[in-house]
Amino acid sequence: MGIADNLKTGLKLPVIAAPMFLVSGPDLVIAACKSGIIGTFPALNQRTSEGYADWLEQISAALSPDDARYGVNLIVHKTNSRLEADLKLTVDHQVPLVITSLGAVSEVVDSIHSYGGVVFHDVISVRHAEKAAEAGADGLILVCAGAGGHAGTLNPFALLGEVRRFFKGTIILSGALSTGRDVAAARLMGADLAYMGTRFIATREAMAQEAYKAMLLESAAKDIVYTPAVSGVAASFLGASLQANGFTPEILAGEKPAMDMAHEMHEEAKAWKTVWSAGQGVGNIEDIVPVADLVERLRTEYEEAGADFVQNFNAGTVT
Repeated sequence: MGIADNLKTGLKLPVIAAPMFLVSGPDLVIAACKSGIIGTFPALNQRTSEGYADWLEQISAALSPDDARYGVNLIVHKTNSRLEADLKLTVDHQVPLVITSLGAVSEVVDSIHSYGGVVFHDVISVRHAEKAAEAGADGLILVCAGAGGHAGTLNPFALLGEVRRFFKGTIILSGALSTGRDVAAARLMGADLAYMGTRFIATREAMAQEAYKAMLLESAAKDIVYTPAVSGVAASFLGASLQANGFTPEILAGEKPAMDMAHEMHEEAKAWKTVWSAGQGVGNIEDIVPVADLVERLRTEYEEAGADFVQNFNAGTVT
């Protein structure tokens, strides 16, 4: 299938700036779209549905028909009491792209399709991919090992290969992608789009605290801890932020129940405000720059990677 026609407008690089909890907001989305990539944010980054509507209006007003399209992330799970209200607002504003998480529900997909919107669903396994495909998702975001947040554990080669056997829609690859060369590699593997989260935390427009951004620059892959200790579901976090919030090696190893620790922690830490997520690609992040500058750098790296591969292949010196 490739990339849906209504998402190609203004797209200068096959990249989605992933929706990140407490990080992605209108400034990041607008800057991403104006730079030629798809910008997204979680609806729940606004504390109310009214606030969510305000953000949709702000983003729509700032973007022109020639800019890249934007998207929102909806948590499709019974615990999300705002789903019905937020879905209605999404339909009313005709959001071009909707990324669904924690549930592949055909009724939600049908609602988005009713106005021509596109639905991508994030998955960490073939079983999840099959369910999302059955629900009618237009694209699957393969969240592989090394990704930030609630990452999977499968190697991208393995997961992408198995999913592509039965799914003919758009495939988006996620997991430790930080450079334009990574984007080129994802495309070479057969992905239609690259899904980049952590790299966009280290931008001027991201809502992340400055200390969070600084910690990214000081970290490498070895500093990422994959643990269920924070929320009960395994996710990738910056080890230094876990340590700063009292997560001892015993807790992370499961020798002390995480729930015991939850009662001792500040509420903000449980809400990920002081426990910071990141993917294993942090070692390739060396600066904090405006989104426009980052995207331009990614484009250059992407184009150079393709040119280098072709040149070296033709010369018989592919490395």
